[in-house]
Amino acid sequence: MTALNHVPSLLGRTGAVSALTLAVVGGTVMAPGLTSEAEAATHGTKALKIAASKKGSPYSYGAVGPHRFDCSGLTLYSYKRTGKKLPRTAAAQYNKTRHIAKSQRARGDLVFFHSGRNVYHVGIYAGDGRIWHAPKRGTVVRKDKIWSKSVWYGRVR
Repeated sequence: MTALNHVPSLLGRTGAVSALTLAVVGGTVMAPGLTSEAEAATHGTKALKIAASKKGSPYSYGAVGPHRFDCSGLTLYSYKRTGKKLPRTAAAQYNKTRHIAKSQRARGDLVFFHSGRNVYHVGIYAGDGRIWHAPKRGTVVRKDKIWSKSVWYGRVR
């Protein structure tokens, strides 16, 4: 991200002038407040690629990589490699993310499976209703269709 010089902008019909800091993210000029969303999308895309690169790695309860994972270990590992820090468990990760609606989800966002108010599983949204995740004992990291309507979405800040 590159900060540009302060650029004057007109406010309303009064002709008053204030300073506006713009940033360039991926070749796009971003206004204040949007930079963090663009950065979140960049981290999410990178985390998604990292998770996909772990395809076939065995599930192991409590494992955080780089060769074995449980569900939250995969998300923690993937985001850590992008420079983002997540807590250890799926529930704690949910509490750390910015909660978003299904209509706002994007590739790289986290998908939290829940029963009532209890989060029990997490994966990384891959698009087209699919996630990369470490499902359960006896399986490997893989991409699967989201199988439940009891999901919440979170964006890593």
